Amino acid sequence: MITHVHSVTINVRDLDEALAFYVDVLGWEKRQDSNEAGMRWLTVAPPGARTAFALTLADAPNVSFATGCGISLITDDVDGDVAGLVGKGVRVKGAPETMPWGDRATWFSDPFGNEFFLVQLAS
Repeated sequence: MITHVHSVTINVRDLDEALAFYVDVLGWEKRQDSNEAGMRWLTVAPPGARTAFALTLADAPNVSFATGCGISLITDDVDGDVAGLVGKGVRVKGAPETMPWGDRATWFSDPFGNEFFLVQLAS
């Protein structure tokens, strides 16, 4: 039986730039950073999260997908988080809005064009 998601892959053009964005700007943890047989395995995650994000170069061997992802991130304070992201120069699509289903949300992008849906769940 599947119990949880281990990791989600995000395609980037520069691993060190991606690491700086996810750790220094978003405040996530670096979980793994190893280089075996010429292939770097780099994962990051929000503090305490069970699921990690594997950062992968678009031109790495065996990578056959384009840059992009479809990932939703949950927050307790979407307005506060958006203000913090904007203050750090992160591209945010717009002010948080109440979605038709009741959650407040918006989108932001990493430096590589990967877009994330930032959601504050309705109580």
